[in-house]
Amino acid sequence: FIYTTAKQDYAKKLLEVLDPKKKLIRCCLSQSDCVCSQGCYWKDLTRLGRDLAKTVALDHTMQGFAAQAANWIPVPRWSGDPQDEELLRLIPVLAQLGQA
Repeated sequence: FIYTTAKQDYAKKLLEVLDPKKKLIRCCLSQSDCVCSQGCYWKDLTRLGRDLAKTVALDHTMQGFAAQAANWIPVPRWSGDPQDEELLRLIPVLAQLGQA
């Protein structure tokens, strides 16, 4: 899943970069899938319809609800650098979570 506070047009462009062959990402949630409170858009992981005990979110901001803080793994903001390997560094952590 991709879950972004960006508008759907931007999210589609992002998917073209991240998954041009449309083989890795099954679903993309965008701003219309977020909760808007006081002009800010927040990602509510319950909107995924999945067991939160088995859900992890990676993001450069903690724009989730405080009740879901344990589900978020902070990562640096992606700047478009093709040499960025931050997600590759998280593979061991994600693999451990997958086995838990």
